[in-house]
Amino acid sequence: MSDTLHTILAGVAAEHPDVRATFPSERESVTYAELHGSAQAMASGLVAKGVERGEPVGILCPNAPEFLRSLFAVSASGGAATPLPLPLGMRHAGAYPARLAAISEAAGMRRVLVSHRFAALADGLKETVPHLELINTDEIHGDAPLPTVTPDDLAIVQFTSGSTALPKGVRLTHANIVAGLLAIREGIALGQTDGGGFWLPLFHDMGLFGTLSAVMIGIPAYVWSPLSFIKDPARWLHEFLDSGVTITAMPSFGYDQLAAAFTDAEAAELDMAHWRIAFNGAEPIAEPAVRAFLDRFTPGGFRPESMFGVYGMAEATLAVTFPPLGREPVFEHVDRDKLADGGRAVQVEADAPGSRAVAGVGRPVRGLRLRIVDPEAGGELPDGQVGEIHIQGDPVTAGYLAATAVQTHTGGWLPTGDLGYRRDGELFVTGRRKEMITVRGANFYPQDVEAAARDLPGVYKGRCVAVSAPDGTETMWLIVESNRKGADAEALAAALRKAVANELGLAAVTVHLVAPRSLPRTSSGKFQRLAARDLVQRHS
Repeated sequence: MSDTLHTILAGVAAEHPDVRATFPSERESVTYAELHGSAQAMASGLVAKGVERGEPVGILCPNAPEFLRSLFAVSASGGAATPLPLPLGMRHAGAYPARLAAISEAAGMRRVLVSHRFAALADGLKETVPHLELINTDEIHGDAPLPTVTPDDLAIVQFTSGSTALPKGVRLTHANIVAGLLAIREGIALGQTDGGGFWLPLFHDMGLFGTLSAVMIGIPAYVWSPLSFIKDPARWLHEFLDSGVTITAMPSFGYDQLAAAFTDAEAAELDMAHWRIAFNGAEPIAEPAVRAFLDRFTPGGFRPESMFGVYGMAEATLAVTFPPLGREPVFEHVDRDKLADGGRAVQVEADAPGSRAVAGVGRPVRGLRLRIVDPEAGGELPDGQVGEIHIQGDPVTAGYLAATAVQTHTGGWLPTGDLGYRRDGELFVTGRRKEMITVRGANFYPQDVEAAARDLPGVYKGRCVAVSAPDGTETMWLIVESNRKGADAEALAAALRKAVANELGLAAVTVHLVAPRSLPRTSSGKFQRLAARDLVQRHS
């Protein structure tokens, strides 16, 4: 197989020249023939500038045509496209240059392609990151001959969103990406009658590889800005449905937002029958959120089997496990205490005391192998026993970029850092290994603590995170967004401690109230628990 990202695009441009990638938030679109031609010209300009084989070239662009043009141009030049996170708003703008400098140093990056829409940002960066050559995406073109690129060449460096430290740069070859996209295509039977519509940022793995899944087979792709969804989920859904595309992807909280944006009467008026796949991943899948979404939107024609709970990560070019097509969401109810403290998934009735619902996320996709390993003793674990998820296969990275060296996994298996168990071949993901909380010898999943707290009056939109105390003491921190002050804040803190104690038998809880919208999130919207703890430490 000799396919690379840009050779596949060339084939798409020849077979589907007039099919478009549309960017509604920017009111722009580009045909695949135009995309291929402009990317080739930009690639020649990069070669003329001296881009070397495998060299990471940054892409600092919003969800807009120039992002895709830059990605395919870097690919054709022989470089490694490195999508860069964008500033999350004015509140974070001051810290952005230092973040960009750290990422560029970790990647060994010399050049960044910058959207013309970020001209003001680029002017400021010239002084703060002078070692980087900032290239306007509208001003780079040429006619230098392009190199021969092989499937084993580095194609993309995908930085993970991270929870505390600098994100890691995942090294993906053309072969990794082609295998990963094929796995997605086969896993959902993606065909020429489909179309993809996404709002996650293109620098995030779910947004990037979801969009590429559509582009690389020549079907319509619609790419909104993340802000368009966050500001008005109802409007986004109307535009998604009106576009006629059939597939989207988002974390569980996105489906929460959609359900909250409509009344039952409004939802019943929608025409959702053509919505075929609703990928639900990137964070733990909550049963109440799924049930609320289905209750709200099935009267409008949304089919329960279209809710597609999956497990994936950038290290696997996104897809790790998919459920079978045509199956409604599956949740297994297990004893919460045995799961957390004994690592055993003991099935119980849904209404049993201490029951916890865990989503089934299917079986490994094409070309992917998976095992559950005892994180302490090593060795593969049997069904129903919780361990660390390890993956191996054609779409899986060979390792990470670091500031001083390339770090690789050993033994052919990549430890994911996620915990889970298998039942009859199906994977159930239970949490992150590094986020497990130990208090007085007992283990707790942060999701269980948060579930006990989030519905109390005074918790802003249910937003809270649980983490272990940073000083090594046998206590837990519960960090909660709230508007309450003074005596009202003290009363809320007491109510939170009581709720956790009643639900989990856990009394050693310290409550920290923070301002609404202050809990840090990843680019996909997940709360960063450990980063939230660091934030409280810095301001206490």
